Amino acid sequence: MKASVPRRPVKAKTALLAGLLLATALAAGAAIGPASAADTDIKFSLDFKFEGPSAPFLLPIDKGYYKAEGINVTVDTAAGSLEPINRVASGTYDMGFGDINSLIKFRDANPTVPLKAVFMVYNKPPFSIVGRKSRGISDPKSLEGKKLGAPAPDGAYAQWPIFVQANGIDASKVTIENVGFPVREPMLAAGQVDAITGFSFSSFINLKDKGVPVDDIVVLLMADYGVNLYGNAIIVNPKFAAEKPEAVKGFLRAFVKGLKETVQSPSTAVDSVMKRNDIAKKPVELERLNLALRDNIATAEVKANGYGGIDNTRFTKAIEQIGLTYKWKGTAPKTEDIFDASFLPAAADRKF
Repeated sequence: MKASVPRRPVKAKTALLAGLLLATALAAGAAIGPASAADTDIKFSLDFKFEGPSAPFLLPIDKGYYKAEGINVTVDTAAGSLEPINRVASGTYDMGFGDINSLIKFRDANPTVPLKAVFMVYNKPPFSIVGRKSRGISDPKSLEGKKLGAPAPDGAYAQWPIFVQANGIDASKVTIENVGFPVREPMLAAGQVDAITGFSFSSFINLKDKGVPVDDIVVLLMADYGVNLYGNAIIVNPKFAAEKPEAVKGFLRAFVKGLKETVQSPSTAVDSVMKRNDIAKKPVELERLNLALRDNIATAEVKANGYGGIDNTRFTKAIEQIGLTYKWKGTAPKTEDIFDASFLPAAADRKF
């Protein structure tokens, strides 16, 4: 008599088949997705509050662009463009948005910390002196005999020595008052100082919001007065970059998508800021964003060469200009010591 072979239950067969299909799908997904970036958390530090110009960093969260790259991004505010450098250098944050010129000085003072920028956002820096005509401010030389309010950690104030030299200002005739960021514009509006250092788009908008007439506001953009530097860039912790290079690349790919959409539709992009700042006013933040896009991000150089990169010759000259008023503790850094272009998305994807 022929022995009967036990038949596998239908449910067991189905479960086995489903398991095989799932394993195959996971393997295929690993093959085509950003495998080494998968499930990677990135703590990112802004340079300031959730304001209009932070839209390109926040939009990719809301649109799922970071998630699509296999990364979970948390974006936090900061108290100035120097703070992200210290946060990222210490490893408290993986990436951040800080002043490239302050980074150059940081690298000189901390040669054993190979902190680098990987994406230039502000092709033209927003560093400025903002004053009032009614307080006698009209041009750089008019600052002599006046009181200048300047937060010590302010990225614009860090360029004051260059601005002074480039415009022949007698710095001994300018009274510098160290003020906090929250009271900077209110003090100028109240006439307690004659001018302040700050980012052009923020200080101008904040003064308008404080009721200062537009025709009484004077914005001296340092880039128009001999300060030939780059501005804020995305920086990355060296240990994180070495261990998670695909996560860094994925972040920049997602950011470029968000940046392009912000340029194309600022009014929509700024909504990503509004949902994170309960006291912000959309018209105010939209104007702030538009000013940053016009003057600092979508410059003629960016329109010609694309987002994110730098011109090596220009960058070398910027380092030389910093050296005019800053005494290097070691040898003056080279471009490759400060900026690493290897993480940038393809040039075709960065076109304006």
